[in-house]
Amino acid sequence: MLTDSHCHLDKIDLTPFDNNFSNMVDAAKEADVSQFLCVCIDTEHFQDVLKPAQQYSNIYCSVGVHPTHQDSYAPTVEELVELAQHEEVIAIGETGLDYFRCEDDDMTWQHDLFRTHIRAAIITQKPLIIHTRSAKEDTIRILAEENAQKVGGVMHCFAEDWETAQQAMELNFYISFSGIVSFNSAKELQEVAKKVPEDRFLIETDSPWLAPVPKRGKPNQPAYVKYVAEKMADLRGCSYSHIAKVSTDNFNRLFKL
Repeated sequence: MLTDSHCHLDKIDLTPFDNNFSNMVDAAKEADVSQFLCVCIDTEHFQDVLKPAQQYSNIYCSVGVHPTHQDSYAPTVEELVELAQHEEVIAIGETGLDYFRCEDDDMTWQHDLFRTHIRAAIITQKPLIIHTRSAKEDTIRILAEENAQKVGGVMHCFAEDWETAQQAMELNFYISFSGIVSFNSAKELQEVAKKVPEDRFLIETDSPWLAPVPKRGKPNQPAYVKYVAEKMADLRGCSYSHIAKVSTDNFNRLFKL
């Protein structure tokens, strides 16, 4: 059975599913997807990620603010802790740093928001979901300064080098591979996917974005995590079923399920 360790179910266009959320879940089930982590990107829409988690026993959710959402409300540590009390919330995030999409020369606001999430995660003892783009050095530095290793978490949609992966794992983080690992241009990332220890990787879709080959360029959905699993199996020289089992076991262990 597969686990989509990072998806945005509230953002998926349901038109291909007759505008029926359960049809999307059923399509994933037919592709052997047994669990989903629906990830929050701003607290204004937290209820949109919480609702499906309350309706389906195999859907979990997180609470957090994406690092590019400068115009979103910036919650305090106490507010994040309060929202995280819902039993369906198993993680804090997604949070992190993204210098690629932000033109602001002063990234203090991103750093402050990132530290807020880490502190909330330590209080709640719930793992962190980390987004990092063009900011790997500062991401690792702040995680270390805030003692994020106390709770660990996952480097979601990982697209950095092996050195960064090693530094993250030393801080008690898992490495999650998305459809990017299937892209022909992702040679360096594919080498990372070969090297990450068996007990330290997850797979995800990040749907509705970043559909893997052979669906690249199309809207993504949780059912397509099977293609990520197939690529990982090919890269690591093992069976598809082994990747499915190992990645699901890792997910359950990380999030204490």
